[in-house]
Amino acid sequence: MQVKRPIPRTKEFDSTMSLVKEGFDFIPRRRQALGSDIFTTRFMGQKAVCIAGEEAAALFYDPKYFKRKGALPKPLKKTLLGEGGIHEQDGEEHHHRKLMFLSMMTPERLEDIKRMVIEELDAKVSEWQTKKQVRLFDEVEEILARAICHWAGLPLKESEVKQRTQELSAMVDSFGGSPKRFKEGAVARQSQEKWLEGIIKDIRSGIYNPPSYTAAYIVAHHKGTDGKYLPLHTAAVELNNAYRPMQATAYLIAFGALALHEYPETRAKLQAGQNNYSRMFAQEVRRFYPFTPAMGAKVKRDFVWHGYHFKKNMMVILDIFGTNRHPDSWTNADEFIPERFHDWKGSPFAFVQQGGGDHYMGHRCAGEWMTVMIMQAFFKYLTENISYTVPEQDLRYDMRRMPTLPKSRFIISNVKKVQPSPENIILYQQSQAAVTL
Repeated sequence: MQVKRPIPRTKEFDSTMSLVKEGFDFIPRRRQALGSDIFTTRFMGQKAVCIAGEEAAALFYDPKYFKRKGALPKPLKKTLLGEGGIHEQDGEEHHHRKLMFLSMMTPERLEDIKRMVIEELDAKVSEWQTKKQVRLFDEVEEILARAICHWAGLPLKESEVKQRTQELSAMVDSFGGSPKRFKEGAVARQSQEKWLEGIIKDIRSGIYNPPSYTAAYIVAHHKGTDGKYLPLHTAAVELNNAYRPMQATAYLIAFGALALHEYPETRAKLQAGQNNYSRMFAQEVRRFYPFTPAMGAKVKRDFVWHGYHFKKNMMVILDIFGTNRHPDSWTNADEFIPERFHDWKGSPFAFVQQGGGDHYMGHRCAGEWMTVMIMQAFFKYLTENISYTVPEQDLRYDMRRMPTLPKSRFIISNVKKVQPSPENIILYQQSQAAVTL
């Protein structure tokens, strides 16, 4: 019989305000103070167990022990994720919907989004050349909104671009504890869902006929495990889930631009494109910079792990940021080293920026491939096709803010298109063709 032992606990009775004040650093600091990758605390009066590390992540993503239903905080459902979507599903229904999302991520469709993003970026650069300064993060948000709506098969009118971009941005920016951001995210979600419900109605009635390979068509015609179309509201939530996560890539692109500035030796390596360096660079940006702080789930049944007793319906929170930088899995974990991903064959539970485990059976994001491809294409373009300067600005990022980004939103100036050398054109084409996960 396995001997049970007490889980270390924080001194404070309730950690809600500490989490708001400390953000990404909350769990890592307490792990360090307690000398443990597992501890208990309370959030909003509810007991929770916080865990971190590769082995803990493997446990967290094991469907035998954990469930997502009932684990999502209500604010996230009102803003970022919506109600009734795949993030709340378990078992057969989760697997069934996961296959729906994976069907959108064919090699051809991934090439489509890469092409659409670069086309939108190239058009924007023509505008940037006429401006004194460009706030890169804001510009990238619009580029992504245009591209992902087109990719998803949504009839986005030019007059709607600003509104839909702001809505997507507000939803992504809503989860960090600010009442103002929560309110803006909730209003944005209501508007998005109403827009998408109208589109789905038109598709189902034959008024609007997007290509059969688009997310709009696939979600509108998807049938659940009961053999029926998804309810209209649920379908709108899932259609939003098919493209909204790509809007968050703007944060990663801003951090990638920061990495190019802080680690200038990476620019030449991206230009050379050897060993698919753009992939290594994109993966290290995802691992190194703060993006997803944590994820929650509920215990499905009583069990004991390493002597610790997990009770049914207990809330468990995985430290995503801390796991991606855990010293047991990563050498020099707090250093930016893209080369660590050269032929990397590490555990899918050591790198959990967009979920852990298997894409097909587990809770790993189906859009992860798309995120990485967009990042690769963007970084290659920034280093190969334009020149720019980085003026003096506040490039610090606040670890208390979730999501966070450089305070200046990364400003560039003196933007000019450049003509790559013939050798670099060949290398660029080869590296773009090799953009895969």
